[in-house]
Amino acid sequence: QVQLVESGGGLVQAGGSLRLSCAASTRTFSNYAIGWFRQAPGKEREFVAADRWSGSSTSYADSVKGRFTISRDDADNTVCLQMNGLKPEDTAVYYCAARPDYIGTSVYRGAGAYNYWGQGTQVTVST
Repeated sequence: QVQLVESGGGLVQAGGSLRLSCAASTRTFSNYAIGWFRQAPGKEREFVAADRWSGSSTSYADSVKGRFTISRDDADNTVCLQMNGLKPEDTAVYYCAARPDYIGTSVYRGAGAYNYWGQGTQVTVST
């Protein structure tokens, strides 16, 4: 069982930045594919960004491409989501997710692909 704990959410003005962190409880974090998702009120959970365990391939939703960056520190068992140029439509609860991936050839964009989820952190972008 892997526990994921997000932090770094908050209230920010449009155009501002936030950096979300997700700490994992596993010592084999380098063998996990990681994803960030978000869910706004009344909407379905949607894909934001993902990174396969090798760290050499990432994927982003079109809505955040060029503004958000996913990164990981396997030595520290953390994954971060740097969010720049925030817009009011980025307001949501953000979740990190993980799945073991011992081959490391895939980047997973579907929520159903992930086994473990954090509790979420609220991001609110004001106008």
